[in-house]
Amino acid sequence: MLQSLASNSCVRLIQSHKSTWYFASLVLGYLLYLVFGAVVFSSVELPYEDLLRQDLRTMKKQFLQDHQCLSEERLEVFLKKALDASNYGVSILNNASANWNWDFTSALFFASTVLSTTGYGHTAPLSDGGKGFCIIYSVIGIPFTLLFLTAVVQRIMVYSTRRPIMYVHTHWGLSKPLVAIVHAALLAVLAVSCFFLIPAAIFSALEENWNFLESFYFCFISLSTIGLGDYVPGEAVNQKFRELYKVGITVYLVLGLIVMLVVLETFCELQQLKQLRKMFYLKKEKPQDRLAILEHDHLSFTTVSCRDTSCSDNKPQKFVSVPSLSSPNDDPMSQ
Repeated sequence: MLQSLASNSCVRLIQSHKSTWYFASLVLGYLLYLVFGAVVFSSVELPYEDLLRQDLRTMKKQFLQDHQCLSEERLEVFLKKALDASNYGVSILNNASANWNWDFTSALFFASTVLSTTGYGHTAPLSDGGKGFCIIYSVIGIPFTLLFLTAVVQRIMVYSTRRPIMYVHTHWGLSKPLVAIVHAALLAVLAVSCFFLIPAAIFSALEENWNFLESFYFCFISLSTIGLGDYVPGEAVNQKFRELYKVGITVYLVLGLIVMLVVLETFCELQQLKQLRKMFYLKKEKPQDRLAILEHDHLSFTTVSCRDTSCSDNKPQKFVSVPSLSSPNDDPMSQ
């Protein structure tokens, strides 16, 4: 008997806090996924890092042996300055001196990466004035970009998602959830083809040192706004039509980001995903629930009042005879 009561109470407790349990499982799953990614990246990349470190040490040792007039301390100072300049996008190599990082087209490309929060990191402001302006420009520009993208996506969704789904649903008689799923899948395939596969093939042809996988990697890292900066197009030596190439990449990034948001919004409007999201959200208190609570409180108060009234009615009442007061003219004795 006690076990059944305990199990029933546990079940009621879990059901009453179902959203909290779902949220706790979501947090736990996210942490496990984070740890899983760290383990995989560490196991895959650590051997390559160790091999690269050994190669650099061997090259440095060989260089010092070949140039005994140069001390290791002076070489360290030189390499540190060269690496610091490289972090700002400035290279001391002779074949890279022709490319400027702050001409108009390069600055336009940099502004697009700042506003889209991609931030490749291959170019950064050098002066204090540039750093200060970058802060102010980003504070104003990033919300402005979000407003712009939201307005554009809202209008595109009407013609790319809502009207086609409603047309097929009303004219062909198919169920709306099924049409929405098929439409989202087709839209995702079209977006991947036009903004990942085809541009990857183009980048692999234009960039000499990029293969198809590296080009596809750049497209994904850019349009997902991760922006690692290990691959940046248009930075090759003696790049043909570099200015026009940079402008084209800027247009590609803006259009690709809009398309990614349209696809994401299309999937978010699927009924199945809406139900999945509701599992982890706090339930809002509806006006009907508030009315039911008020009615319940009113009924409880009314019941208590009726009980008190009935109890007072059932109590025996003591009647006390009170003599009537008469005027002195009615008293016979006085008369």
